[in-house]
Amino acid sequence: MEKLWAPWRAVYITEPKNEADCIFCAKLADKQDVENHLLVRRDLCFVLLNIYPYNNGHLLIAPNRHVADIAELTAEESGALFELTQEMVVLTRRVMNPHGFNIGINLGLVAGAGFPGHFHIHVVPRWDGDTSFMPVVGDVKVISESLDRT
Repeated sequence: MEKLWAPWRAVYITEPKNEADCIFCAKLADKQDVENHLLVRRDLCFVLLNIYPYNNGHLLIAPNRHVADIAELTAEESGALFELTQEMVVLTRRVMNPHGFNIGINLGLVAGAGFPGHFHIHVVPRWDGDTSFMPVVGDVKVISESLDRT
């Protein structure tokens, strides 16, 4: 795969990892929502813009409580997460007008979870032809919009 230089990702790749640190818990506790791209706070869950998005508008919906697995969620947390996921799909449709969505959960490192310690749901808006020629011909994905713009 051809690589495009994205220096902001090097910070994540090279910074020391501490098992006690959780990016979700840290952003939730920080209270600097604009700087942390924290879009919605609720009693049981919250929404972040993914800082390493698969596509423009890629959202992460997580419980406020630090749990790693879907089986650890309470019924109330599960309901709140699904309700907030629905709300974000409706809002994203209205604001960004995507043609579809990928909604997914990666449980564990081998499943692709970048943060396996804190359960979260990915909501990724999709548009017809959003693969463009880059992934097909060049095996490269280009994200065309900054997080602040999204």
